[in-house]
Amino acid sequence: MNKRISSDRSLRAYIIGLALGDGNLSNPNGRAVSLRITCDKKYPTLYSHIAKSIQELLPDNKVGVVNSTSYVNVYCYSNKWEEILGWKAKGGSKYHQKVRIPNWILKDPKFTKECLGGLVQTDGSIYQDRKYLMVNIVSNIPSLAKSIVVAIKSIGYKPNIQLHQDLFTLKHTIRISKDSKKFIDDIAVWKA
Repeated sequence: MNKRISSDRSLRAYIIGLALGDGNLSNPNGRAVSLRITCDKKYPTLYSHIAKSIQELLPDNKVGVVNSTSYVNVYCYSNKWEEILGWKAKGGSKYHQKVRIPNWILKDPKFTKECLGGLVQTDGSIYQDRKYLMVNIVSNIPSLAKSIVVAIKSIGYKPNIQLHQDLFTLKHTIRISKDSKKFIDDIAVWKA
């Protein structure tokens, strides 16, 4: 049986953003690829929304949630994941596969905003710094960090980037400090 994929490209762009952030592909049984998105347990509305969004994208597939002490994993098996996301379950880490925001998303501001919303919800933070509202997206994947900067600039904002080298990795912190409230509203991002 050929399982359906929703034709909603905004939904697809949002889920790609979630997966680029805290998503992981695997093929543990050798038969079906699994997408797992990890979410902090303090955001029950968010992980419920992630599960609902994946269910809308793949209406014929089962979506599950596994609870741990401080986080939950939202997961779904489908052999369509590699096609949807653009990377492979057995291709190594997202870092080694040089994942990035797909070009079809970057070409349309609506899709760009959806994808950035998913990235902020998984690999981002919204916070106050000396009375100023800030938005950060953090990644140790250079190709992804570069495409995030391109995406943010393409919708009219000026991100700044900080690099931090620890013993093993170079971490990219992409920050929106100017017009951050407008940016948050523009990409309709929330965490709860």
